Amino acid sequence: MPTSRDSERLVGEAPAFLQVLEAVSRAAPLEKPVLIVGERGTGKELIAARLHYLSNRWENEFLKLNCAAINDTLIESELFGHEAGSFTGAARTHQGRFERADGGTLFLDELATTSGLVQEKLLRVIEYGEFERIGGRKTMRVDVRLIAATNEDLPTLATSGSFRLDLLDRLAFDVITLPPLRHRQEDIPLLAEYFATNMAKELNRDYFAGFSEAAIDAIYAYDWPGNLRELKNVVERAVYRTPDDVLVDEITLDPFDSPYRPGQKTAATPSPAVVAEPQTPAANFPMDLKQTIQDAEIEYVMAAMAEARYNQRRAAELLGLTYHQFRGYLKKYDLQKTEDETPE
Repeated sequence: MPTSRDSERLVGEAPAFLQVLEAVSRAAPLEKPVLIVGERGTGKELIAARLHYLSNRWENEFLKLNCAAINDTLIESELFGHEAGSFTGAARTHQGRFERADGGTLFLDELATTSGLVQEKLLRVIEYGEFERIGGRKTMRVDVRLIAATNEDLPTLATSGSFRLDLLDRLAFDVITLPPLRHRQEDIPLLAEYFATNMAKELNRDYFAGFSEAAIDAIYAYDWPGNLRELKNVVERAVYRTPDDVLVDEITLDPFDSPYRPGQKTAATPSPAVVAEPQTPAANFPMDLKQTIQDAEIEYVMAAMAEARYNQRRAAELLGLTYHQFRGYLKKYDLQKTEDETPE
């Protein structure tokens, strides 16, 4: 069966991800609407494309529209079209996405941003397959499968009156919820390698040399709030900044991180003439000196990891340690597992 370029980019072996692919395979042959829910950057558009290309409509149109990218005035025209002269600037008849997707699939991303009027018209199309162009009197009939996506909690919005409950009921014939990347730990190295290899090809390199141990540690430890999109950007940035035939070692998670960033407060350089008086450490006696030292070591190791954005080699440098010495502290206090499970 033919596949789309988009569906081929679905990479992963984590159980949570495989469950999503199984749900897609079950829902794809049906003629019912599907709602895709997930955080930003989790791949909702790729899942929508897979639903289309695994369906009986795969030879027909697959059209997409990001509802958040168009204001309320234009989105109605984009979806349902308009007649010539129906409003200022409407010089000719315009076919909307529903007309153009007749016989195929229409994917609406960021559906929660649509107005009540648009939601009402969407409900009519889903229920009866009909609508009118703006300024038109003729009822248009279409056969379109609707796939919608959102990163919002639509049931909560419906309860508060911000989203039509009847539309939600029709869209929620089947809901596919995508797991965020932090719940797909097994897939992180696979995806990183995939994005890196593609970037190497884009740079006309013969091959991708790979990641260093420190780079892999940093990638694993990070929480990836931006999910696949953020991982792709981080990996591609790291590859292009690394020379050919060299392992990627430096992972820059925040490209804005700089001591010269506007608005950042920088510490003043102390005058050489000023000599700080030695400070006596605060202490509450009696005390368990050994335990106090251990607590301090753990605190400094954790602080260095946070400062280095969980790049262990950089954290070691901040503490004046070699990489292996630093790894020794992680093992000594059993911090490696903690860092992997609860990065911030």
